[in-house]
Amino acid sequence: MASLSIKTSTPHPQTFPKSTNPHFAAVVNLPLRHRRRPAPKIRHATRISASLIDPDGGKLVDLFVNVAEKDTALSKALNLPKIKLSKIDLQWLHVLSEGWASPLKGFMRQSEFLQTLHFNSLRLENGSVVNMSVPIVLAIDDAQKERVGSGSSVALVDQKDDVVAILSNIEIYKHNKEERIARTWGTTAPGLPYVEEAITHAGNWLIGGDLEVINPVKYDDGLDRFRLSPAQLRHEFERRNADAVFAFQLRNPVHNGHALLMTDTRRRLLEMGYKNPVLLLHPLGGYTKADDVPLSWRMKQHEKVLEDGVLDPETTVVSIFPSPMHYAGPTEVQWHAKARINAGANFYIVGRDPAGMSHPIEDRDLYDADHGKKVLSMAPGLERLNILPFKVAAYDKTQSKMAFFDPSRAQDFQFISGTKVCCLNLGYLVESSRNSRANSIDYQSLA
Repeated sequence: MASLSIKTSTPHPQTFPKSTNPHFAAVVNLPLRHRRRPAPKIRHATRISASLIDPDGGKLVDLFVNVAEKDTALSKALNLPKIKLSKIDLQWLHVLSEGWASPLKGFMRQSEFLQTLHFNSLRLENGSVVNMSVPIVLAIDDAQKERVGSGSSVALVDQKDDVVAILSNIEIYKHNKEERIARTWGTTAPGLPYVEEAITHAGNWLIGGDLEVINPVKYDDGLDRFRLSPAQLRHEFERRNADAVFAFQLRNPVHNGHALLMTDTRRRLLEMGYKNPVLLLHPLGGYTKADDVPLSWRMKQHEKVLEDGVLDPETTVVSIFPSPMHYAGPTEVQWHAKARINAGANFYIVGRDPAGMSHPIEDRDLYDADHGKKVLSMAPGLERLNILPFKVAAYDKTQSKMAFFDPSRAQDFQFISGTKVCCLNLGYLVESSRNSRANSIDYQSLA
């Protein structure tokens, strides 16, 4: 998946014929070639290929129990010690079960946890390296550890105590929270949203092992039809005869700056020789902080963008990425890119300060705005990503709309976040974004 920082040469997003049937997508397994590098190198060339990029490890992981074995697995689970999953734990189980973290086959054991923290990668048995920058772990407390005892398997249950999965060949090890936080976020400052939600009050032990998922995770929120697995996405890309897939993640409504990047990316890929580049518009659907726009309203706005032809529905696949959000900047953006490789994307659009946030106690951004895209160009295990030069989109005050930054008149431009852009008059597309945000605020006030 390529890290694409893209800016376009056209001041207005292209409008396509209206469609009331947004499309979505599925899977290809191809042999994967890994190569080791003595030192990080910035990549410049892009290789044209007619097939989808291989998943990490050469094969998508599928952790679901076969239908014929489901009853047996459920009977086994009912006799095992039980660990209740939090909402975020369940989201990570969803991520693991469908192969987004391939070749990871369950919650991390200690060796995988330490490699992730200290190397942002995992070394496979054949010596090859895949990127893995964010720990996917399951915390337990002293009482749960005592209940597990010397057993080798546990049952994982949801908040209703319904069995979801079995974790086998388990390993329990110390949860060093300070080390985890410092290595993931580069700070232990108080007020980090994910830390407060999922780590601070979590247990002092981590349990890892092999995951066997008995019941697929469903949310029953009206959006499950958008939650396509990497296999389903690969199938859809193949169905559309895509020879390039470029992914764009966002956690806010689409605005005109986004549309500029996405439409120009496709134009540039066509100029490079690709015949049918397809956009994966891939909003993050797991945990987000309280002031982000709720997923349900974002999805309504994304559907409207396709329905009104702002993005071409014939070359756009909309799907939800089930991962929780860390707001861990350059560390987390590697995870976002790696997961999209497993979904079949070989280009990844990355903008300013990806996965970033304001410093929780100081009046500044937590991360340098350019470090995310620089790290992606050098990250271990992401060598197969195609990196395109990023031409910056900004708000042109002389035209009162988003345009591409012109250094010769820098004073005319204002760099703004997705949140701020919704407060400016940037035309129809952002009107839809603004309505989305207004509705979400009403929703939160009623919660």
